[in-house]
Amino acid sequence: MSDTPVKQQNTAAFYGQAVASFSVAMAATAVGILRLDADAWVRGFLGVAVLYLVTSAFTLAKVIRDRQEAGRIVSRVDQARLEKLLAEHDPFEKL
Repeated sequence: MSDTPVKQQNTAAFYGQAVASFSVAMAATAVGILRLDADAWVRGFLGVAVLYLVTSAFTLAKVIRDRQEAGRIVSRVDQARLEKLLAEHDPFEKL
């Protein structure tokens, strides 16, 4: 009666592709900033801005994941309470 969702696992290939993609993007950005024809302070500013953007993206992804997991837990508790009420209910009992 109770359906527990199957926990979705990512494959090793998907994980590897994600890590490789992130690494290539960061390396290309670093090379682009280092080869930029600008003063050192401009390149430094762009480097710090990229690092700030990356950390903000990771934080945002974690916050969204945590909110989604919390919603899933609340939903499962509500479902368990409903199933308990339905199991204890006797429709033929006199009021």
